[in-house]
Amino acid sequence: MVSLPVQGSASSLWNRLQEQISKHSFDTPLYRFNIPNLRVGTLDSLLSLSDDLLKSNTFVEGVSQKIRRQIEELEKVSGVESNVLTVDGVPVDSYLTRFVWDEAKYPTMSPLRDIVDSIHSQVAKIEDDLKIRVAEYNNVRSQLNAINRKQSGSLAVRDISNLVKPEDIITSEHLATLLVIIPKYSQKEWLSSYETLTSYVVPRSSKKLYEDNEYALYTVTLFNRVADNFKTSAREKGFQIREFEYSPEAQESRKQELEKLVQDQESFRSSLLQWSYASYAEVFISWMHFCAVRVFAESILRYGLPPSFLASVLAPSVKSEKKVRSILEGLCDSANSTYWKTEDEVGGGMAGLGGDSDAHPYVSFTINLA
Repeated sequence: MVSLPVQGSASSLWNRLQEQISKHSFDTPLYRFNIPNLRVGTLDSLLSLSDDLLKSNTFVEGVSQKIRRQIEELEKVSGVESNVLTVDGVPVDSYLTRFVWDEAKYPTMSPLRDIVDSIHSQVAKIEDDLKIRVAEYNNVRSQLNAINRKQSGSLAVRDISNLVKPEDIITSEHLATLLVIIPKYSQKEWLSSYETLTSYVVPRSSKKLYEDNEYALYTVTLFNRVADNFKTSAREKGFQIREFEYSPEAQESRKQELEKLVQDQESFRSSLLQWSYASYAEVFISWMHFCAVRVFAESILRYGLPPSFLASVLAPSVKSEKKVRSILEGLCDSANSTYWKTEDEVGGGMAGLGGDSDAHPYVSFTINLA
């Protein structure tokens, strides 16, 4: 995004710029960036504003990119095809190249500081909303992930309630069924020894319910009165007893909780994605108005009063940038160009006005849309 000083008429300079770009860098997109006559204010207020413009631009651009990354992440997780981001119904680059100042939202008679502060506060509010919405979404995700980890970990730690059926458990006045975790390669030892770990074990009562890469889950039925002795003997042999009480109500409750979390996650994700689309557009619009103020203020400080400059947007390729900058420099006052090129120290000191680290004899700064 650049602005050039106008010596004669803006339309004449625009025609010369178009002609030079088409002749020497025909593959570089070039668009006029129309900025209205904004309220200049005092020199002191412009200098003070200039100090804050770069910092504020970094903030607004950062929020824009943050929302964009959130959209990309949500689209990826949802498995939906990435949509072209739009602003006012058109792609972002089209909005930029056809920019029209919103007089209703940002009255041109307002002081520049008020416009900048208004944009900053609007974007800050959107950023706060983003943090809250992302936190709600991540909270549900983490709850769901915790449940999934419990259901997908090894048998030594995972939730086993969905592996046990009512018919697997015998509970009576005298009998009880225990659940035992057996190392995968110790199953033969278990089957040959469980009946003798203590007295009163029901013969051939052990049944395998599930097996993973490390462990197997077995049941064993015995008399209640020897349960403690059995647990002690089993642990001595390296068999782990999983304390478990079968409860259809608890199982149903866990199932409903899981279903609700899945629904909540989908609801939060969908809501956050739609909000992000709308908020990205809102932030982008604010950002482009901010850029217009920035170009206007820097142009006044660079070229003086009354405002007489031509603002435009170019998108040169990396290999074309040097040539394009040479064209832009050639359209500036030659004495001015020499001053900026030879006085390295002064040029370096004035770079803040241009907005980029390299000094140029015209206002210039880069906008990263991707």
